[in-house]
Amino acid sequence: MSYSRAFWVSKETIAWNVDAGNGSYFLFGSKNATLAVVNGEIQGYDVKIELEQSSETLPKHVIERFPHIRDFKPLQVPRDLDAKNLLKYRLAVAILGSGGECTSITGLQLPGILDELFYYSGPLGAVFSSEAVSLYLWAPTAQKVNVLIYGEGEGGDHLEIVPLEESNGVWSAKGPLTWEGCYYVYEVYVYHHSTSRIEKCTANDPYARGLSADGRRTLLVNIDSEALKPESWDRLVDEKRDLCFVFRHHATDDTVPSDFRGGYLAFTSEDSAGILHLKKLSSAGITHIHLLPTYQFAGVDDKKAKWQSVDFEMLESFPPDSDEQQASITAIQNEDGFNWGYNPVLWGVPKGSYATKPSGSSRIIEFRKMVQALNRIGLRVVLDVVYNHLHASGPNGDDSVLDKIVPGYYLRRNLDGLIENSTCTNNTASEHSMVERLIIDDLLHWAINYKVKARSVLQSLSKQNDGVDGSSIYIYGEGWDFAEVANDGRGVNASQFNLCGTEIGSFNDRIRDAMIGGSPFGHPLQQGFITGLSLEPNDHDHGSNSDVEHTLAVSKDRIQVAMAANLKDFVLTNHEGKEVKGSEISMHDGAPLAYASSPIETVNYVSAHDNETLFDIVSLKTPLNISVDSRCRMNHLATSVIALSQGIPFFHAGDEILRSKSLDRDSYNSGDWFNRLDFSYNLNNWGVGLPPREKNERHWPLMKTRLADPSFKPRRSHILAALESFCCFISIRYSSPLFRLSTANAIQERVRFHNTGPSWVPGVIVMSIEDGHEGVPGLSQLDPTYSYIVVIINASPNDITFTSPSLRGKRLQLHPIQMNSGDEIVKGSNYDNSSGSFSIPFRTTSVFVEPRPI
Repeated sequence: MSYSRAFWVSKETIAWNVDAGNGSYFLFGSKNATLAVVNGEIQGYDVKIELEQSSETLPKHVIERFPHIRDFKPLQVPRDLDAKNLLKYRLAVAILGSGGECTSITGLQLPGILDELFYYSGPLGAVFSSEAVSLYLWAPTAQKVNVLIYGEGEGGDHLEIVPLEESNGVWSAKGPLTWEGCYYVYEVYVYHHSTSRIEKCTANDPYARGLSADGRRTLLVNIDSEALKPESWDRLVDEKRDLCFVFRHHATDDTVPSDFRGGYLAFTSEDSAGILHLKKLSSAGITHIHLLPTYQFAGVDDKKAKWQSVDFEMLESFPPDSDEQQASITAIQNEDGFNWGYNPVLWGVPKGSYATKPSGSSRIIEFRKMVQALNRIGLRVVLDVVYNHLHASGPNGDDSVLDKIVPGYYLRRNLDGLIENSTCTNNTASEHSMVERLIIDDLLHWAINYKVKARSVLQSLSKQNDGVDGSSIYIYGEGWDFAEVANDGRGVNASQFNLCGTEIGSFNDRIRDAMIGGSPFGHPLQQGFITGLSLEPNDHDHGSNSDVEHTLAVSKDRIQVAMAANLKDFVLTNHEGKEVKGSEISMHDGAPLAYASSPIETVNYVSAHDNETLFDIVSLKTPLNISVDSRCRMNHLATSVIALSQGIPFFHAGDEILRSKSLDRDSYNSGDWFNRLDFSYNLNNWGVGLPPREKNERHWPLMKTRLADPSFKPRRSHILAALESFCCFISIRYSSPLFRLSTANAIQERVRFHNTGPSWVPGVIVMSIEDGHEGVPGLSQLDPTYSYIVVIINASPNDITFTSPSLRGKRLQLHPIQMNSGDEIVKGSNYDNSSGSFSIPFRTTSVFVEPRPI
């Protein structure tokens, strides 16, 4: 009985895929979990119920919810069975032969019947009224629940122990207002499938809003208390803004006071180098800052005094291609203060290590001060919340929470009843109703109580009723379709294709791979459109010349569709000269290229926290003998394409200053040494040693050659030029609403691509955007300044000339932002209106505009 291969899917149906032959099916239950099979005889049970085998298949609604068991046999449960009480027992289904001997037995998975019998929409967590504090916990399989109240966050005996009363699966207790500021944990007596015993589990509240250090106890805190609100918090500006994101984490900034460094309050230091940098980005047009996880996660101790560190001066003494740096960092990587935070413990509480005091309410107040400070410089906050897995499971361990309260429900299990780990570890089962509710409640909590800008399920929120405008909130994420949920294997999942029509955004990996080449899982030397494919090849074998030319042409098609927001119905001329929709272009695996129905559903990016930084991937893929000047211009090209595309542009923090992680492809636990951002613009962190062995050793020989070569390292002038280029293109995006079209129809009507078909100029993309003006009937005017825009991306290492009769006779001129920039190369761009001919310098994105007559 170590496996749970049967499913109690509804009150009247159990599903199992074992044939009874001449035997009969029975359901067994043991209140004290003493169920056992001894010499073929089932012993230790309190309940034995015969199940009737149905000749029918599973009901349609069951198959829709649990498609992975569509072929299982339905077994009918007696209608008069007291299922609610029985669900607190250890359960098994068995086949007994004619002599009563057990021929097969297995445990049960219960999410289906738990959702049917115990779905609950009432209050959960700690609820404060004017007279009392009430606690509510959803735990329908628990046999008993107590709450232990403590005066402190750690140590000491509990002040009192209060039994909770159950009503239809929800346990509750009421206490005095003097509980506020105290701490508590639940004591849950429940059968746990992982140990086959009734366990006494000590757990935090899943709806915790405050914690002690390291989340050992839940803080009884009224999140609405005025004492927890910074001055003017309730008057924080809440407005709808165009979306342009930058990805960022809590980078250490040496110009921040030491008590605040690397924490929430670092963002309140108005004159620090990091904040001055963010002000530049905001002034250019960046609207949102995307923080890596800031909920309570494992992997970093909340108490800074326990952190270990390495002497940076010592690390700086090693050669740029040495493995000594990574050896020193990895030796303490689980005891230092850095981790991306993809080890979720409790989603609803800010991480204590980023607060000046990890216990009490400091983390709540300081997080709000951070949001407020960023809002004041024009940046809205987006949170990266990992809802698809949890760090820990089982009845023991401080970091296990949900699996202690309703074992086997919150985490997705396979056909054997073992927890799925495809997302990392302990996959959460968002297809289960109360898991879905917990996630939605958490989204609402962060949007309302912390005013973060993360849409769709939050559209109904109003400023008057909830303190936040739901229409200003946007949800996006990784819509990858893989593992056990692939092809809707556990019901409809949030894959890229399924998100079509929802106005929820997903990361568009199509443009990333086409631009830089290959994929995160391919060879690191595979080149792409902007990294030299065909036009400046490296030593990697990309196939025959015709193969390479074909790949370059296909990459151009994919980039063009992405620049049109990856709309599935956008029509363009492909590299073969055929008019096709975006969805009619295929990926390498045969899947359609485009999947979006609205520009808001496409998040275009070329790099993020995962994988190498943009500068590092360019440095890997380009030939060894090209200059750092050329690599820097490729970096500019990549960010310019994202900035000028329709849809939502997304940038990795540091792409604008040539950020390097010394070629680390997965820096989640690589410490500040490899993750540094230098806001003085003196260094980009290239050549600080070979990256950590665990994720990178396979390609150390490739890396070593590059890291040892001093010509790869950018100078301060390169970094400053990159920042100016980035800000120029963001400013250009915001100089015209034509770069930010809000509907699919508007994009189809106004956006065109030239330089198409088999006779195209290799390495060049030409996009035009037309506004309403005289001679264009039916096209409304959106831009009061420009009537026509042409964007030309020249990814080749040579100057090019492109001529198009359809672009003849325009009054085009180089965008004034580029004309006034410090990039002398782009100023060499020219347009001849009599011929419709453009001259574009090497590795340059040029933007031409047609001003409206004054």
